[in-house]
Amino acid sequence: MDHSAATQRQRILEYLQKHQHGANTMELVKNLDILRPAARISELRRLGYDIISHRRRILGHDGVAVYILLSTPK
Repeated sequence: MDHSAATQRQRILEYLQKHQHGANTMELVKNLDILRPAARISELRRLGYDIISHRRRILGHDGVAVYILLSTPK
């Protein structure tokens, strides 16, 4: 599996587009094999993607980031 940052960003974008309710850090690590989702999200934001995040308690873990894609660059 390709683990380049560009490929990871693409996989995250596709996942966020498919899961419009959002995706949390644990999902991205488990389902997409991305070890540092926050770094890839930060890169996507710099590329112009409007991605919001908030923290939730998930499966007994406090402060898990949930990411929602609001729009793509124009």
